[in-house]
Amino acid sequence: MKYELTQEFYFEAAHTLHREIETDSSLRIHGHTYHADVTVAGMPDPASGMLIDLGHFRAALAGVREQLDHRLLDEVAGLKMPTLEGLCAFIATALQPALPGLVRVTVARRASGDRCTLHL
Repeated sequence: MKYELTQEFYFEAAHTLHREIETDSSLRIHGHTYHADVTVAGMPDPASGMLIDLGHFRAALAGVREQLDHRLLDEVAGLKMPTLEGLCAFIATALQPALPGLVRVTVARRASGDRCTLHL
């Protein structure tokens, strides 16, 4: 058996994008509400019965959220492209040291129905 534990956080951020279609609106600074789901997997610790202490999990997510919330994503150090794919990669890279059991990061813009998942 293997367990998965997921925590969600959200952040508000703006960005610009260079695209082949819908270019006018994408080139202007515009913002979204992003929802990120972060999943760790493994076996619970026999002593605690937990896969990970939720306090540690939430603290790791808070650190990443701080880097993204109310920011212009174009200016976030380490975020190569302010796309859903880029955000998944950025969040995974930032969390891997603190969450060795990290297996999945999903970033969604629910209002527009967009979602991207990175499987690690």
